[in-house]
Amino acid sequence: MRFEISFDDMFPQGAYLMGDIQPLTEYQSQEDKARNHPVRPRIDEQTGRRLYRATIADPSAEKERDKSIAVEIAADVQPVPPEAVGNLPFRPVVLEGLTVQPRAEISGQAKWITWVVRATGLRAVQAPARGSAKANEPGKSAA
Repeated sequence: MRFEISFDDMFPQGAYLMGDIQPLTEYQSQEDKARNHPVRPRIDEQTGRRLYRATIADPSAEKERDKSIAVEIAADVQPVPPEAVGNLPFRPVVLEGLTVQPRAEISGQAKWITWVVRATGLRAVQAPARGSAKANEPGKSAA
């Protein structure tokens, strides 16, 4: 079961794309590779769209292991990441159509719940215009 979640609830301090967006493929055994079987794209079982993986940095994460997460993006064509800002390795993005799905993980006797995070797309964060009404609201600092 997948649960919808708003971008602001999932990433209260924003999200940052690290690296490129990669297409996901079905598992291919050594035997399949040796026989030159074609690599098949992974398809999302609910939407029928191809899956792509983006690595997202989450500055609001409390635990070190959660500061970087993989997000599966279901789309008809590979999403194009926004342009890099200067020489920074991170690109601020907004993920659209976010859902989370619980998944049980087991290692030895330890058991815990992890989350599969999915989106339907991403877009660049729009910088607020200088002198915008939001920056000049009464009682707000224009810094």
